[in-house]
Amino acid sequence: MNNIVVFGGSSHPSLVEKICGNLGIKPSQVKLGKFSNGETSISIGESVREKDVYVIQSGCGHVNDNFIELLILLNACKTASASRVTAVMPYFCYSRQPDIPYTAKGAPLISKPKETYTFESVPGTPVPSMATTQKPRVPSDGPISSSNIDNTTTSESSNLEHPEPVRSSEGGDLHKSPSQSRIPMVPERKENSSELGSLFNANNAGYKLWVAQAGTLVANLLTTAGADHVITMDLHDSQFQGFFDIPVDNLYSKPIAHNYIQYNIPEYKEAVVVSPDAGGAKRAASLADSLGISFALIHKEKRSQLPKGPPDASLTSGGGAAVSGKPLIASVSSLALNSQEMRSSSSSSRYVQTTMLVGDVRNKTCILVDDLVDTSYTITRAAKLLKDQGATKVYALITHGVFSGDALNRVSMSAIDKIIVTNSVPQHKTVKFMGKDRVHVLDISQIFGESIRRIHNGESISMLFELGW
Repeated sequence: MNNIVVFGGSSHPSLVEKICGNLGIKPSQVKLGKFSNGETSISIGESVREKDVYVIQSGCGHVNDNFIELLILLNACKTASASRVTAVMPYFCYSRQPDIPYTAKGAPLISKPKETYTFESVPGTPVPSMATTQKPRVPSDGPISSSNIDNTTTSESSNLEHPEPVRSSEGGDLHKSPSQSRIPMVPERKENSSELGSLFNANNAGYKLWVAQAGTLVANLLTTAGADHVITMDLHDSQFQGFFDIPVDNLYSKPIAHNYIQYNIPEYKEAVVVSPDAGGAKRAASLADSLGISFALIHKEKRSQLPKGPPDASLTSGGGAAVSGKPLIASVSSLALNSQEMRSSSSSSRYVQTTMLVGDVRNKTCILVDDLVDTSYTITRAAKLLKDQGATKVYALITHGVFSGDALNRVSMSAIDKIIVTNSVPQHKTVKFMGKDRVHVLDISQIFGESIRRIHNGESISMLFELGW
């Protein structure tokens, strides 16, 4: 290929090598480093004048450093008279802000890593307050003992075992570092139960005063830096393309996921594709339709239990009757609503959390499909629910496996039998932590390589949306 230059950032060098290998070229020379004060240093080793330039940088690892590195590379190529500069971001950072709990005033709550994990993890989307899922814990200056942890669990989960996660000698504390976690870390302080209770539940359902979504800013930064085109894969919100004034090609991992299911899952025609939340229903249903198999959905909602009528009225008519711990609808058919749990909140809470499974998974293999796994709360609870409803085996099919914080510890102790994840984010730590038998990495370099070749030659890339490469 003539008149094309490919630069690779420091976030995912192995993917850059594979993409260039599919194009039949070598990555262009660029020196990446930092000054002693932490500023990014970049030096391009060859001329890009009147050439078609592609800069490959995935939004993972130290996200802010890698993003600044991408912006400087784009601007350096544009000011060096490149004819066109394209930003290739397999995982687009800042397209999804983490769903973390906030206080009534908008400040983020502290996320403390756990030493023991069960399948009853706190869900990530939507995130209830601490008071809605367990009894308030009495603050103490000393370390928290296992007896104190047992006293805070509900009666339903008191009989569950708390296995110790298997940790490697090197990676035991690897996923607890603040730099690898997207959850804000603030200094420890004694928690105010009233602040985490009634105030949080009264005002947390609406507008968050301190929460800023950076979508427009990121789009403007890329455009201002000189990007003429953006290539990415499986945006968390497809409407994110609307923030840009330049072309954005959002590639899909569905073709390679389709091929994996066909050739690697035994009797896949009897399996069920499951979406772990309502937001991913369209994505999972599209995959199920292309395979011609069944589809199921896990739905979570948090409803208010405040009385809205006379005291003697029922809850359904707006009164203040006590909340029942049983689901309103039992299993009727294969498309009935199977309620896995309905938690009654504490006296200071105004909400009741409900998780339901729509579909029949008994004695079937389940394939959980999600575009992004960060803290892994949602997908681990979904796997637990599927096993409780009689599923024989649970696969997790993920596009972007970020696994920040304690996610790998949580996934390793969950009911997920096997994880299938793409290499849009480096996965060598995931494979090392969980083992090759439990993790399979799908290669997306061919899709990106073919898209770069087609865009460079002025060809259509629409076939990549359905057929892959």
